[in-house]
Amino acid sequence: MYLQHNPWLVAWLQRKLGNRCDAADIAQDTFARLCTATRAQALQDLREPRAYLTMVAKRLLINHLERHSLEQAYLASLQLLPEPTAPSPEARAMLLETLEELDALLDELPPPVRTAFLLSQLEGLSYEDIAAQMELSVRTVTRYMAQGFRQCLRAMLEA
Repeated sequence: MYLQHNPWLVAWLQRKLGNRCDAADIAQDTFARLCTATRAQALQDLREPRAYLTMVAKRLLINHLERHSLEQAYLASLQLLPEPTAPSPEARAMLLETLEELDALLDELPPPVRTAFLLSQLEGLSYEDIAAQMELSVRTVTRYMAQGFRQCLRAMLEA
């Protein structure tokens, strides 16, 4: 399946990203995810393997773009700092590593929970604003936020 569909998937991702290296990485992650999540026989029985590959790759592509966006926002905020307070390259590397760990942690949350949590914590939106934007009740947003904070607390306790 890899030999048959990888060139097509890399080309499809490259059109989306405009970058062959990232496209190849995401395609590799797609097949790795399939191998760990699906039995070999189930892969052979797929009637539309490209549709399935596209679905998995789209999720990984969204995660990649979210991580890239978060990193770019962080780097842009660094540009706004006066030179004496800008973190050292080592501190910057540690912060980027922490951001990637945080992204992986939040990636374990269901997409609507992650979105609500990020709108609150990164955008500073109130629960009412999040509810309006996501077309949810404030109670649901409150429940989502509690789930996000529990996820962060679990990670802190594991560290």
